[in-house]
Amino acid sequence: MHQDNKRISNLKDILLRLHQGADPKTVQEDFNRHFTGVSAIEISMMEHQLISEDNEITFEDVMKLCNVHANLFKGAIHDNDIADADLPGHPVRVLKDENLAFQASLMRINRLLDNLEASPPAQWEDGLLDGLKKQMKILGQFKRHYNRKEEVIFPIMERYGHNAPPKVMWGVDDEIRDLYTQSLKSIEDLPDTDIKEVKRKFQLFEVEFREMIFKEEAILIQILLEILTEDDWLTIAENSEDYGYAIVKPTEKWQPKRENLEKSEPDKTNPINRIFDVTDTDDQNIKVKFETGYLTLKEIDRIFDHLQLEITYVSKDNFFTYFNNQVDPEPKILPRNTSAIGRHVEKCHPPRVVEKVKRIFENLQNKITDRETMWFSRNGFFALIIYRGVYDKEGEFMGVLETVQNIEPLFELQNQPDQRQVSTDRSDT
Repeated sequence: MHQDNKRISNLKDILLRLHQGADPKTVQEDFNRHFTGVSAIEISMMEHQLISEDNEITFEDVMKLCNVHANLFKGAIHDNDIADADLPGHPVRVLKDENLAFQASLMRINRLLDNLEASPPAQWEDGLLDGLKKQMKILGQFKRHYNRKEEVIFPIMERYGHNAPPKVMWGVDDEIRDLYTQSLKSIEDLPDTDIKEVKRKFQLFEVEFREMIFKEEAILIQILLEILTEDDWLTIAENSEDYGYAIVKPTEKWQPKRENLEKSEPDKTNPINRIFDVTDTDDQNIKVKFETGYLTLKEIDRIFDHLQLEITYVSKDNFFTYFNNQVDPEPKILPRNTSAIGRHVEKCHPPRVVEKVKRIFENLQNKITDRETMWFSRNGFFALIIYRGVYDKEGEFMGVLETVQNIEPLFELQNQPDQRQVSTDRSDT
């Protein structure tokens, strides 16, 4: 067996012992005796083998012991030093700066909780409780950090064959989101709830949240620094804006230190690159004939982007192949990015909703339903989401079209008189 494979196999055996209930202290001693300078790549490969091989271990099992794994590797993981990663605006620097801001926020919240616990509610200083609630809302921006990681970074990792860490980490992220929600609710219920219970719920969240910070910096980032190219980092930087930043925002746009910023030639063995590239065609006025008329390539592209809908298309074999890039300046309800193109639709969703997604697609593919409709209301908009099966004229399934629209403005029109004038002709303008 190759030395690296043997090392990974030994690491896997140690992890299996943990999964089978061995004493963590004994396992830690064996690990310390045999391993130094473990690379994040080895951890990724080990997790992949644990889940994919016939070990009767699911990603949920790995997720449950994720903190045990992380503790095992603490102090032993080899860091990758890449100069650009420290430059302002580089995605790694952004992730690390946000993590520092999170830790500062945790300290402030703990200090406020301690001050509240030190005296009965009747003696609480003015503004102390409001300050706590404000700090919790600020910390809640970590969801943007997680969304960027899951929607922009994970798809690129999967292209390099690192499927297990994203799946496991996304599952843990969702658990952390739930713990935060529970903690926030208990804080919002103050002073009508016991401060000790509030602290307990916050500490449950904090422990998992701090563990994720460690996993990101010691494992995730190290994997990324080993496998990603400069062009990958550029893609991540470009797509991050749609998801927003947490607490701190990059003050500069990162540009690699090279003269030619053109992307490298795509890998022609990847099916996604063996397609006709409209954006690369000199003649954008080539006409495409439809049954009901014709449009130029440029018109097709721009019409999709001018629709008041967010459109996503998933092919019949369940791969995400298209989304429109709306010109509307409003923030996207469900942001998409080019990193996810060619990704299996199941990997585009949190692990806990994958079964629901599979059921929707199976219902549409088998014509059990012709559409699935969902909606949610949040922060002044009402999002309507419709999944429709797309079929050819013979009724053969071609894929699934998802449309997302903010219909809140339509509610406001219900009680308005008919409006058939041009806006500039109206007397009130």
